Amino acid sequence: MVSRALWKGQLRLSLVSIPVELFSAKKTGARFSFRQIHEPSGKPVHYDKVVTGIGPVDTDDIVKGYEYEDGKYVLLDPDEIDAVKLETKKTLELVQFVDSAEISPIYYDKPYYLVPADDLAEDAYRVVRDALRKANKVGLGQLTLRGREYIAAIRPCGDGLLLETLHYADELRKADPMFSGLSGRTSDKELLEVATALIDRKTAPFEATAFKDNYSTALKDLVQKKLKGKKTKVAVEEDDDEDNKGKDNVIDLMSALKKSLEGSSGKAASKEATPKKAAAATRKKKSA
Repeated sequence: MVSRALWKGQLRLSLVSIPVELFSAKKTGARFSFRQIHEPSGKPVHYDKVVTGIGPVDTDDIVKGYEYEDGKYVLLDPDEIDAVKLETKKTLELVQFVDSAEISPIYYDKPYYLVPADDLAEDAYRVVRDALRKANKVGLGQLTLRGREYIAAIRPCGDGLLLETLHYADELRKADPMFSGLSGRTSDKELLEVATALIDRKTAPFEATAFKDNYSTALKDLVQKKLKGKKTKVAVEEDDDEDNKGKDNVIDLMSALKKSLEGSSGKAASKEATPKKAAAATRKKKSA
């Protein structure tokens, strides 16, 4: 069953306008979720709107407030909020193009499928898709949806086009404070070579189906067992780290990387420095 279009309008490239429709690329209900249940009665738990010192309040008495200082709010009526909402525009104009790798992944928010609205739109739609793919570019514009304006990035996706909304710059935290404690020194040359070789060995085309949500699968199995009336206990495997307490806690990174290489290829890497020599060289550099 095809889902309902979230938006219908025109994709415009200069003087060319293409009738398109927008559909969510995410499935609703795919993630495993729980409800809180009152065990004695077996009924779902509900939450009341409660004000401290007053108790439950009527929904009609609730308005939205923006906290401009700690504990101080400016109140906004629904009509006032509706008055500043943007009208849903029927045109998405591509105003800029950038290299595919130029946009950092941190900016991407939600994915949508952008499809031609009818048979007559397909030819122009294919031209835009193929031109973006040939140039290895992403088209940028702004889309008004549900009263808000979003940055939209459009790129080829299989036989069609994928539209991804982007975060605005002021919605993201700056990375510098998070990484300020990291040293600016470069990596050890030998360690870098082995790590790079390991990455090369394990490089392969991306296949999303190769990754499974084992937690959700286990939960579904548990629910099915419960439904069949079987009592079950979940055992959690303990890490071997508990048995190694008190032992040398220094990790030989070179040795670990080499073992990974050997495990991925089935053969030991040749003509490489021994783990002891690499570790000694690393400690010597640190002491210097």
